[in-house]
Amino acid sequence: MDPDEPRFGIPGMLINGEWIPAGEHGRAEVRAPYDGSLVARVPVAGPRDVDRAVRAAAEALRRDDFPRADRVRVLEQTAAALHERRDHFARAIALEAAKPLKTARVEASRAVETFAFAAAEARRFAGEMIALEATPPGAGKTGFTLRVPVGVVAAISPFNFPLNLVAHKVAPAIAAGCPVVLKPASQTPVSAILLAELLNGLGVPSGWINVVTGGGGTVGDALVAHEDVAYITFTGSAEVGWGLAARAARKKVRLELGSASPLIVDSPSDWRTAASKTAVAGFAHAGQSCISTQRIYLHHDIADDFLEELLPRVEDLRLGDPMDEHTDVSCLITRDDTARMREWVDEAVAAGAKLLTGGEAARNGIFRPTVLEGAPPHTRVQCEEVFGPIVTVTRYADFDEALRLADDSRYGLQAGVFTADLGKALKAAKTLHFGGVLINEVPTARADQQPYGGVRDSGNTREGPAYAIQEMTEALLVTLQA
Repeated sequence: MDPDEPRFGIPGMLINGEWIPAGEHGRAEVRAPYDGSLVARVPVAGPRDVDRAVRAAAEALRRDDFPRADRVRVLEQTAAALHERRDHFARAIALEAAKPLKTARVEASRAVETFAFAAAEARRFAGEMIALEATPPGAGKTGFTLRVPVGVVAAISPFNFPLNLVAHKVAPAIAAGCPVVLKPASQTPVSAILLAELLNGLGVPSGWINVVTGGGGTVGDALVAHEDVAYITFTGSAEVGWGLAARAARKKVRLELGSASPLIVDSPSDWRTAASKTAVAGFAHAGQSCISTQRIYLHHDIADDFLEELLPRVEDLRLGDPMDEHTDVSCLITRDDTARMREWVDEAVAAGAKLLTGGEAARNGIFRPTVLEGAPPHTRVQCEEVFGPIVTVTRYADFDEALRLADDSRYGLQAGVFTADLGKALKAAKTLHFGGVLINEVPTARADQQPYGGVRDSGNTREGPAYAIQEMTEALLVTLQA
């Protein structure tokens, strides 16, 4: 294949129903993180492009020409079309994000479910009756609420799930009746554009779906500042997310941010299953997930057995080209991130941690799946979000100690606890300050219909179509006087 020929032909960015082949700042190349091959050429938008897109979305909201029945149809047809084309989308994900193809197929299938759940919720979400006559001022009044769109949604998505996390923003917005301006991650815009192409072909009226491609410092900042944007949904790092929220005090800002997800494995428990799942949960997509299992706390009684089960599984993970059907772990999104992994491992080892496996870079930006034991709490592999293929192991003697260690974090997205003791399970659920506490499951598990989100530095929202639709709508009170 010609190295200068892109793997995907991209029509451009979508503004007001029209494909714009080049942006205010021309076009840029999207290259595969693994081998540098050309994936696509995409427009580079600027503030004027963003303004056009937002104004088109605001005009679509005023026209109100996308009734709920049509939105349901589009969501259902999108789910069906994604199912039919899931391999095509999976190949785009694998190329642009270096996500192994078999893992990318899982993401494509999850996006089908996200649209299907949004379609189901679009059929049923509604307001409620208000018991106005329960007090004297309400005598003779009938009251009810309508759920109305909050306004134009600015959706800013990350690189690590370039299709399904876009779906989690776009599908609920369509269901809620909110026009969208989407800014996909600049490293991985291809899947998002392919999705917009699909939606546009299903009869979405002009202005309801807009895609502007470019960097966060130009496109993202212009979206955040635009007066016609009412709602911002952002997935990314805590530092960027909370900084964005501080600049948009008069908008609804919903953040799904990072974590340093803990897993407690108690005794007695099904520790073999925990070890088997950790070999995937700590290293899938090279650990580049907000809920990648990172900090593991093992009861002394089962720690040696757990590691004896885990380490060979980690060492057997197949490293390589994301387009290889057999690859388990490929490269990180940038070579700087690969270098950062080595730096963080070296820091932990210098502070007293024991390197059990991995700890070095391989070819093409791959970092070998790494397990560290005894990393002190102040080291970055313990107290920061690694966002790479590194897990740490810490032994404990008392369950309360494990809860304290797991909760000692500025993050709070999801935590996992394996235990055979129902009382301990309930205590963990009540004690751990996280958005989700998963019993006898790794913290990396997510069903797309669940309320998903965090507390503390991990964010302020709950995603999942039903929950996102509630946040993207407002209650309008209507009263009728008899």
